[in-house]
Order: sequence, then C-alpha cells, then structure tokens
Amino acid sequence: MKVVFSGTFDPITLGHLDIVCRAAKVFEQVVIAVADNPSKRTFLDFATRVELVRHAVINLQNVQVVGIRGLLADFVREQQADAVVRGLRNGTDFDYEYQLAQVQNYLAPEVETFFLPASPHCGFISSTVVREVFKHDGKINDLVPANVAAYFQTLKSQGAVNG
Repeated sequence: MKVVFSGTFDPITLGHLDIVCRAAKVFEQVVIAVADNPSKRTFLDFATRVELVRHAVINLQNVQVVGIRGLLADFVREQQADAVVRGLRNGTDFDYEYQLAQVQNYLAPEVETFFLPASPHCGFISSTVVREVFKHDGKINDLVPANVAAYFQTLKSQGAVNG
C-alpha cells in the first residue's frame, strides 16, 4: 500500500520523523508531500523545506519526498496512493485532522485516512515550538533532525534571524 504524509514541515521535526519512520514500517511506500500553501506564511522557503525533509529521510528506502502545490486529493490521485497518513499529538490535533479527513473523503472518497498517535517522547513537538525556541536562543537539537539543527545554526551564525 502506498500512502502520502503531507504537511508544511516548517521545519520537519522529530515528531514528523517519528510518524514517517513508523509509517514506513507498516506501508510499502510513503510519499512525503511538502506543501507550498500560499495562505501560510512560512519561516523557511519552499525549496529549503523540501531539501531539509529529503535529507532527513535519506536513509529510509521506501520513503520519497515531493514538493506539492494545490489540493492534496489531486496529488494523492496523481501518485496513485491508497491512503493519507496523519499524525496526532493530542485531542486538539484530532479535532483538526478529523475535519481535514472529512474534506479529503469528500474530494477523494476512494482514499482512506490513517491516524498515527505521536510517540510519548514526541507529543509536545511542533514546528511552531521549534521556531519559537530557536528565535529565543533555545536549544532545538533534541526537537529536530541533525540536518535541520545544523541549518538553523547556520542561519543564526549568519545573523539571518533575530533571536
């Protein structure tokens, strides 16, 4: 079974990676869809987000990364995927993700949605938390893959971010 795991990944976190690694054990192929959503103001540009995700999953043989624009339902059909995988950290995530799953079902009723709960050690990690901790000079190394931590350190050393 081929599944799609989509998100903005601004940046990819260890929480995202937890979901990807677990999905890769269950499903034959996982396609990570890095979304370019013009309605979201992202910290990292689209090309950077795609590259950081690609590098973070480089050792996962059955995982590929694709940048997408437009509706997830259209992308899932283009990929000939069977399902969408979504991660859940808490009840608030469930309420939001359940609504998205219903929209997805309306747009592509042939596509199933699978929810994976976050592992306990990742339940508090979000891209928003990572960005805020980073902006205030906090340690993010235990929240993101090593390549993302290195990239953020480069941003800081270049003075590209006011911390």
